[in-house]
Amino acid sequence: MADTKDIQIRQGKTFSLVVRWETEPIVFKPISAISLAFGAPHLTVAGHGCPAGWRAAVTRVKGMKQINAADNPPKSGDYHPVTVIDSNTVEFNSLAPFDDNGNEWPAYTEGGFLQYNTPVDITGYSARMKIKDKVGGTVLASTEAGDSPLNVLTITLDAANKTITLSIAATATDDFAWTKGVYDLEMVSPTGVVTTVLSGKVSVTKEVTA
Repeated sequence: MADTKDIQIRQGKTFSLVVRWETEPIVFKPISAISLAFGAPHLTVAGHGCPAGWRAAVTRVKGMKQINAADNPPKSGDYHPVTVIDSNTVEFNSLAPFDDNGNEWPAYTEGGFLQYNTPVDITGYSARMKIKDKVGGTVLASTEAGDSPLNVLTITLDAANKTITLSIAATATDDFAWTKGVYDLEMVSPTGVVTTVLSGKVSVTKEVTA
């Protein structure tokens, strides 16, 4: 089943969205240390294999329990983007390691796992996407040459970093006369299998600064 994500495009501005295609099984990597010496939590996780920017959660840490996911199993809000320091170290740059009173989290003592969904290997894949006024309706923007001159969508695949980047140039968004639509993003495997990765609503908002 495709993930659902509504996207917003600001008219006259460049649109860019990085998509990361996740699948099962969940990867569990044991944590051996957590340091707050660099401000944000640095986790030592030997051979973590987590791509930069991937969503990951922490479970079963002792001592520094505040870093653990609030839910078991973790829900979407328990996952945070990972900054990769090296092959054995990751950072949660978006986490401030302080409680509501401004006190720093207690020291890590032992245990815990870094967990994340398996990245899909997109080597050899192609991607396509259309925005329409409604399901089955009129094309508003597309990646397909057959929809010219509305083929203003660009998709860049980075197999090494496991990223799918959607973009529309500012000159193209400036010409959008529509304000609402729907879309889906499809990935096509080297053998021709088509998978819808993402879908949802699209809104276009007026720019403030021209």
